Amino acid sequence: MNSKVKRRNMSSSTQRSPGASDTAKNPFLVALGERVKSLRSRRGMTRRATAHAAGVSERHLANLEYGIGNASILVLQQVAEALHCPIAELIGDETTSSPEWLLLRSLLEGRDEPTVREVRLAAARLLGDPSADSKPNRRVALIGLRGAGKTTLGQAIAQSLGFPFVELSREIERLAGCDTGEIQALYGQNAYRRYERRALEESLAAHEQCVIATPGGLVTDAGSFNLLLGRCITVWLKADPEDHMHRVVAQGDMRPVTASREAMQDLRNILDGRSAFYSKAPIHIETSGRTLDEARATLLQVLREPLNLPDAIPVPKQRSEITQNMQ
Repeated sequence: MNSKVKRRNMSSSTQRSPGASDTAKNPFLVALGERVKSLRSRRGMTRRATAHAAGVSERHLANLEYGIGNASILVLQQVAEALHCPIAELIGDETTSSPEWLLLRSLLEGRDEPTVREVRLAAARLLGDPSADSKPNRRVALIGLRGAGKTTLGQAIAQSLGFPFVELSREIERLAGCDTGEIQALYGQNAYRRYERRALEESLAAHEQCVIATPGGLVTDAGSFNLLLGRCITVWLKADPEDHMHRVVAQGDMRPVTASREAMQDLRNILDGRSAFYSKAPIHIETSGRTLDEARATLLQVLREPLNLPDAIPVPKQRSEITQNMQ
């Protein structure tokens, strides 16, 4: 289907009814729009980029997200493909494919998060999933948005512990033979996720103890995130959106400055979309308003029990090449 036909389909099915008000929104369409917006933010995609990938206008995608666009099933399929998810995930009911799925969902409905987590881990052990590895865990994985301090703090923690430091983005580039931007531009998001999963698996196999700095979007791939949670002591490095933006610019990426207002809103949306996933990490460390030494001391203290660390951990004399403020 060419782009003109796609846009015509969207146009005919997403126009707001004359005189319609916010109070007259259909609850299903509102929920559908929220899922589209959440998935887009979780993937780190702007509305403009998503609309382009789906072959629809940005205005019509906005109508869909606001719950005032009654899109056709073909348009929903185009949006799902742009977001790299099954259309059932957009509709919000992917667990209806068999009676067993329905029975399992019924058992889990209404349970609290700790109970669901225990069921997930029990199922992983039953199925022999590698994310249920029960070996002593001396791998530390840092998750969070770009600019949270994963590389800076990760290097510092690795130095303090005497562990190897693994920057997963560099491992992905090594496997692909090009940088991460080229991977996505040439081969697409799905290919990038496959390289990411392979790099994670190889890093876990190569190191019984290490500190891993992960790409910000790894948590959006359930398989890789399950593996990370099961095989590493996972730490969410949290920061205020303003600090994320400031640190990205300080790293030399001037793109956010060209459209700072839109970039800041996109960043907030991505953080909102991913926070529920980041929060699955058992350890949360706030990096805003802290120097590198302060953040390192806090994290070492928290890691003392799970890593069985000595009471006194020497801090290397050689400073990180990064400045003392978290970057």
